[in-house]
Amino acid sequence: MDDQSLLRYSRHIMLEQVDVTGQERLLSGHALIIGAGGLGSPVALYLAASGVGRLTLVDDDVVELSNLQRQIAHGEADLGRPKVTSAAEAARALNSGCRVDVIPRHLEGHALEAAVASADVVLDCTDRFSSRYAINRACLKKRKPLVSGAAIRFSGQLAVFDPRDADSPCYACLYPPGGQGERHDEELRCAENGVVAPLVGVIGTFQALEALKLLSGAGTSHRGLSTFDGLNGEWRRFNVLRDPGCVVCGTRR
Repeated sequence: MDDQSLLRYSRHIMLEQVDVTGQERLLSGHALIIGAGGLGSPVALYLAASGVGRLTLVDDDVVELSNLQRQIAHGEADLGRPKVTSAAEAARALNSGCRVDVIPRHLEGHALEAAVASADVVLDCTDRFSSRYAINRACLKKRKPLVSGAAIRFSGQLAVFDPRDADSPCYACLYPPGGQGERHDEELRCAENGVVAPLVGVIGTFQALEALKLLSGAGTSHRGLSTFDGLNGEWRRFNVLRDPGCVVCGTRR
């Protein structure tokens, strides 16, 4: 790092858990952010500001007026533009040294697996079970850590799944495909049920924190499932064990 970088990231470097070595890991790191809306906005902005060297933003949606209540990477001038475009511009405005690539389409199959394989950490900022299951499978196949977030109404969830750890569960251990939770989740989307604006910032910021820890080597990754009740301001944490009968990761070695 040159003198400008040392000054820019000095507050990270002061932390003994990060130091110069950890910041250099961030600068060489690559985060794949799937979803550039309420969760993806704070994730992209904080990872760019923190000095993650490369971000890839994936989203096939465009900015609508109702998004502006909570999706802070977009502004009024971005209405009708692809979300990945405005989010990338916002991230670059914070840190011109951050490489931000955009994929303005829905990824699936081999294209999703290729995008996951190229990254060091994957952040699921989507709002559908179908997308979450596909991302989970790709991360398992390519052995990439997955930071998952969700937010609806006044409630949020955070979990980290790391297939490099033999004891780590996967997303399907938590929500088995075809279960009651999946059907319930498909009904609970912001467009139909609403979400309080700062909640996505709370969860998205925690996702960014977990990604920074994974990339820099600082601390210990989040374990289990944490839920946040925004009405009462309370966090709850649940231990989630790997399911040996999981249809997705049960045969993983």
